[in-house]
Amino acid sequence: MAQVKYKYNPESLSYDKIERSAKGVAKRMLFFVTASLTLGVVYIIILSLFFVTPKEKKLLNDLDHITVNYKMLDQRMDQMLKVVNDMQQRDDNIYRTVFELEPIPQSIRQAGFGGINRYESLEGFVNSPLMIRTNKFIDKLTKQVYVQSKSYDELIDRVKNQEQMLAARPAIQPIDNRDLKKTASGYGMRIHPIHKDLRFHNGMDFAAPVGTDIYVTGDGVVTQTGYSGGLGNRIIVNHGFGYKTVYGHLSGFAVREGDAVKRGQVIGYVGNTGDSTGPHLHYEVHKNDQIVNPINYYYEDLSPEEFALIVDMASKGAIYD
Repeated sequence: MAQVKYKYNPESLSYDKIERSAKGVAKRMLFFVTASLTLGVVYIIILSLFFVTPKEKKLLNDLDHITVNYKMLDQRMDQMLKVVNDMQQRDDNIYRTVFELEPIPQSIRQAGFGGINRYESLEGFVNSPLMIRTNKFIDKLTKQVYVQSKSYDELIDRVKNQEQMLAARPAIQPIDNRDLKKTASGYGMRIHPIHKDLRFHNGMDFAAPVGTDIYVTGDGVVTQTGYSGGLGNRIIVNHGFGYKTVYGHLSGFAVREGDAVKRGQVIGYVGNTGDSTGPHLHYEVHKNDQIVNPINYYYEDLSPEEFALIVDMASKGAIYD
């Protein structure tokens, strides 16, 4: 049975029985429920702040493990980038130089990715900066490895054609000059013997009697024969691989346009046609549409000592055109 409660009445000097109304009982019950819920919420908050559930502990451990793995991956990628950079340096400065290929521009090697934000899905996490940096690093490294692989493909193709390229590259003097006494004006600035002004001499001259044989300096195809103003009778040979050679002031031709020629084959004869002050051959070498110094393309004819001698003679030789 319910416990009966009494309250002391000072006026009657007696205890009066306390009667409980339904409203009072309801209020007390509401207060009790409210207090219990409040205490429960406080208890849950305290638990969440100062205590970790097994599930949360596992998630935190997994997060720590992932963070450590990302940092280790970051370090490994730094090492890989050093290896790739070394490969790029050797590729540009050794391999592509040996096979006469232009270095790959840094603007291509280091090109990024434009357009939309590729890493938007990685934003908003605790380790977002680390994750985004790592993914950017991977994308950059992947791009550089791809560019490097394409460079090696190009080198492999060049190696396959190496024998043909070596045969086509200009490598001898265009006339018989074993005594090295037929060299005249060299490549560079000098006073033109006819126009008497300072001009750049695009080739190298070889003084020789009219009718002296002229030899093609590498395998190729004759693309032009005929008269050409200042150079008089001229022959142009396309050797492929970016090389062309020009032979000027000829007295006659031994080949026609379209003929395939082999290094050492006679293609024409020394003359005195065009703007010339004496019988000689004007010889030019073009590489990738740029005129270069022919003296660097006699390596099959000259020893180091002979090369030094012909350089000196070319700087002092007679000027014929």
